[in-house]
Amino acid sequence: HRKPTELLGELGWYSNSTSCPITAGTWPAIFAATQVAVHGAERLVSASAPVYAMCRPPGHHAYPDLMTGVCYLNNAAIAAHQLTKRFGKVAIVDIDVHHCNGTQFIFWERPDVLVCSIHIDPRLSAPYYAGHADETGDGAGAGLNFNQPLPWATPDPVWIEAIDAAVGKVRGFAPGALVVSLGFDAGEHDPVATFKITDAGFAEAARRLAALTLPTLLVQEGGYLSPSLGGYLRSFLRTFEDRSI
Repeated sequence: HRKPTELLGELGWYSNSTSCPITAGTWPAIFAATQVAVHGAERLVSASAPVYAMCRPPGHHAYPDLMTGVCYLNNAAIAAHQLTKRFGKVAIVDIDVHHCNGTQFIFWERPDVLVCSIHIDPRLSAPYYAGHADETGDGAGAGLNFNQPLPWATPDPVWIEAIDAAVGKVRGFAPGALVVSLGFDAGEHDPVATFKITDAGFAEAARRLAALTLPTLLVQEGGYLSPSLGGYLRSFLRTFEDRSI
């Protein structure tokens, strides 16, 4: 309840995760990643095709004043806020295998941003303290937070059903633009081995999301280093581009 003035105490005030180290090059990387997302949002205003923002570090766990889960600034949330100025209502669909707790918090009471997340059940994995199905928003944002927690080893068919449910929510919300928090750590060959989503599964998710025919900003989130990571990205981007043209 009272912020410390000593360095280590102040660091803990702004972080609830040991996975957010700070070195000499950390801030330039954080700032550059967020500017990539902001630039993507700016490009989307006049683009005739989807825009992909390859952000590193990712951002969807970050709160307005709290770094956590390898996330320092919430790239997708900052971009979505920018897009509301041009498109009015914006929908975010987060397909990273972990819940977008920071994004959820930021838009919890906002009436102009719908947040949909498909993720591992928080009782089983990080971020643990957010992401349950009964967390639906509050105040002006009541009903605009849609969580779909899923079990370990979720395969393509179950995951695609959840994508369809999120797409249905987006259609009902009728936004002017879409932001996809594009995590690939749900992949079957991801080192974390949480879900079992295949290249075909990611392509099918892209097909469903592209069918919304909305101006779309794709913001890179998770995806741990593995030989399969690039393949997941190619499967999604190629299908999304083909379907959105």
